[in-house]
Amino acid sequence: MTRRAPEPADLGTLSGCAAELAEAFVSLASDIALVIDDNGVIQSVAQNATTPIATNFSQWVGRPWADVVSGDTRRKVELMLTDLRTTGVARRREVNVTGENDSDVPVAFSALRLGTLGPMLAVGRDLRAVSAIQQRFLDAQQELERGYWRSRQAESRYRLLFQVATDAVLTVDAHSLRVVEANHAAANMLGTGMALAGRSAPELFDRSSRGTLQDMLLNAGADGKPAEINVRLPKSRALAAVSATPFRAGCGLRLLLRVRSAAAPETHGAEMNKTLALLVDSTRDGIVVTDSSGRILVANPAFLALAHTVSEDEVRGRAIGDWVGRIEADVAALLAGAHAHGIAHLVRSSLRRHDGVAIDVDITGAMLAEGEQECFGFTIRPCETRGDANAAWLKSLLVLEERVGVLTLPELMTQAQQMVEQRFVSLAMARTHGDVPAAAGVLGIAVEKLLRALAHEDAAPAQPPAP
Repeated sequence: MTRRAPEPADLGTLSGCAAELAEAFVSLASDIALVIDDNGVIQSVAQNATTPIATNFSQWVGRPWADVVSGDTRRKVELMLTDLRTTGVARRREVNVTGENDSDVPVAFSALRLGTLGPMLAVGRDLRAVSAIQQRFLDAQQELERGYWRSRQAESRYRLLFQVATDAVLTVDAHSLRVVEANHAAANMLGTGMALAGRSAPELFDRSSRGTLQDMLLNAGADGKPAEINVRLPKSRALAAVSATPFRAGCGLRLLLRVRSAAAPETHGAEMNKTLALLVDSTRDGIVVTDSSGRILVANPAFLALAHTVSEDEVRGRAIGDWVGRIEADVAALLAGAHAHGIAHLVRSSLRRHDGVAIDVDITGAMLAEGEQECFGFTIRPCETRGDANAAWLKSLLVLEERVGVLTLPELMTQAQQMVEQRFVSLAMARTHGDVPAAAGVLGIAVEKLLRALAHEDAAPAQPPAP
């Protein structure tokens, strides 16, 4: 035998006690309850006395329900009233009612009608606690995202500066594959005592890599698309990465080659390689990356120190010509050369400090590719004559001699060893034009050890410390 479903209860019998029902709902399971007539006008209000949603709720009586909610949720109230008039039940909707000091309070309302012609009862739950939790979650999520992007920006900053400081860069004719220009790092990494300009680019590398490299360069020139492969360096046969980026010069198509030793420090996700950061922050060469118009994107601490500025924010977005160049045409020539040839040199220019004093510098610029953005990296090296360096060295020795009788022999030997190490590190850096991996190779030590010596030298005084 099939059991019949029970007939729905006639809620019309409760219409006369709608206000009492509202009070009961509030005391049992809700925060606010409204009794509303067929025109949508509020007849009475009941709310939780412990945490009231609004202190001016008595002023709601006699007003349309849609008038006590914010404008952007008024439409929801109108839809609920329509549902109540047609079906007698309105599904749960979240609206913002006007609370203390005209502030919006989120409330989730459900509603039903007491009989066919009876009053409507809207029961609401205060969502302020839920909204606070949601807001804290959103704030935490946004802070995590900000931290992630700060980390990515720092990683990108160090990667760009490191690229400018250490990469071997060559400009190669796309058809003949002969070198047109090369920077100091390329001469140190690939040179065999001969000038690189005019030589076949594949022949600068180990014999085992020449065929593959030649195919990659020819394909990059034909397709007009960047490419990268791993090759072996000459003599040492160490592994290196070579990337080729085609660009159009006034005399035809050329390839910008960047050669990076596989032993060079790299970034690894959120944890930046400390050696890379140490190199960028401890090198004495100013390193600047600009956009195609010469406006500074990033700069290392050495450039800030040369320019006598406090922070990177002071120089970011400004033209590099505000500091560099004896005349205005110097920077224009640098940028034009980098645009046309991929590499540009400006020997014996000047850098103007914040206090107006100018110092002599040598500048080298090379094209970079950061995504679709064309930018340029500049290395700015203060000029120091050999006589000045020797004079400083001899002065340090004389100061150390004066301490005989003041310091013990082991103490004298320790300071002398530190001075000699710093002297040899400086000479190696000068001979390799600031190329850290090449200088480490000249001295027969690891790159990390050389970087620690550079950092110690920058932190230490120019002469032995006073006893």
